[in-house]
Amino acid sequence: MNPGIVFTVIFGYFILLMVISWFTSRHATNDTFFTGNRESPWYLVAFGMIGASLSGVTFISVPGEVGNSQWAYFQVVLGYLPGYWVIAFVLMPLYYRLNLISIYSFLKQRFGLNAYKTGSAFFLLSQTVGASFRLFLVAGVLQLAFFDTYGIPFEVSVMVTIVLIWIYTYKGGIKTIVWTDSLQTFFMLLAVVVSIYIISKELNLGAGEIVQIIQAHEYSQIFVWDWQAGTNFFKQFFSGAFIAIVMTGLDQNMMQKNLTCKNLKEGQKNVLWFSSSLIFVNLLFLGLGVMLYVYATEKGITFPVDAETGKFLSTDKVFPSLAIGHFTIFAGVVFLLGITAAAYSSADSSLTSLTTAFCVDFLDIENRPREQQKSLRIRIHIMFSIIMVLAIISFKYINDDSVINSVFKAAGYTYGPLLGLFAFGLFTKIKANDGWIPYICIVSPILSYLLNLYSVELLGGYQFGFEILMVNGAITFLGLLISRKS
Repeated sequence: MNPGIVFTVIFGYFILLMVISWFTSRHATNDTFFTGNRESPWYLVAFGMIGASLSGVTFISVPGEVGNSQWAYFQVVLGYLPGYWVIAFVLMPLYYRLNLISIYSFLKQRFGLNAYKTGSAFFLLSQTVGASFRLFLVAGVLQLAFFDTYGIPFEVSVMVTIVLIWIYTYKGGIKTIVWTDSLQTFFMLLAVVVSIYIISKELNLGAGEIVQIIQAHEYSQIFVWDWQAGTNFFKQFFSGAFIAIVMTGLDQNMMQKNLTCKNLKEGQKNVLWFSSSLIFVNLLFLGLGVMLYVYATEKGITFPVDAETGKFLSTDKVFPSLAIGHFTIFAGVVFLLGITAAAYSSADSSLTSLTTAFCVDFLDIENRPREQQKSLRIRIHIMFSIIMVLAIISFKYINDDSVINSVFKAAGYTYGPLLGLFAFGLFTKIKANDGWIPYICIVSPILSYLLNLYSVELLGGYQFGFEILMVNGAITFLGLLISRKS
């Protein structure tokens, strides 16, 4: 694709974000940055959260991974629903009742200062790793489509991307994010719909024929009943429920948006509408995955395959390579809009939530003199921007796995202690020993990792999937129980 077109798309999208930022950040205060003044319409938050939850991982990885895992990922998606119900009817009433800015403040009230700092620290680690993985994925596509043409190094392109994000978020914060997320959701979904439309025209297929092809295709296999397989239905379903709870309900990034709604009732409507929509949106992405491989087969396009396993290599490149190299120019432009939206949605809200958590949980910004608060917040915003740049660049040299699996693997170890802490705090009245909590939360992921590493030998061939998250949380819960105060 012509680099001039790519530049125009990216530049035009950034200008649009800047316009939104200008309108949403006028008369902005720290309350605007952290809570959006609690004035966000629930339907706007819900629509924006679709894009925020999908990001570049779903946009690129899920369609490509269909070639290796069929629709097994949809088992996880089905599990999301009960997870989001827990968020709507258990966690959100708690957060609104306590009027929280940082959700980890609950841990301070329930256990003490060590639990509070530990919970927030694990979020900072989780969010930095997860957001950097996602942005690394989409930054690579933009690098291929534009920056490589002019010999601009990957490191420079990442820095430019983060600087642009910082510019439009540093003032309005979460209030700006709520609006830009909605724009990003629109362009991501538009790219998928246009791609399916282009494939249908290229292959002379009607809408009904596309549905029939997807239904009949071997890649549309959803359910896996082999108990020892990592993609077994029950493992995936229950993992999906807990992934939703920890990666949305216990995640400052996602819950900060929910808590900008006017009241609990609107916040719950947001979660319920968003979670239902997510089922259909993921079906759309999985259907696109099938059609990408059908299109490639019809056009004689091949992808590299591992000689030993027969699995496709680098499935993250399937959608980008077809959209940019084989579809029409219009489809390529829309894809670039979608991937640019994914890039920005991966990092803008993450930077805001990381800044919020650190300022509130570690610097106690609310109790500092008002004249110091803004400058302090801006410095922390810059600090996390630098950290994210360094993390993304490091992934360029160490990433050797499908990004979607990498993100969930990382989440399984870093969100597990949060799951254990909140479950113990919500469902028991036992007083845990606050002094032991940091050590328990460090040991738990290590034990989980070792168990996962040697599960085949120790458990008669059993292989863990995403359910390692539940094991991690259970170990933390058990540790809190053992260390309880007498």
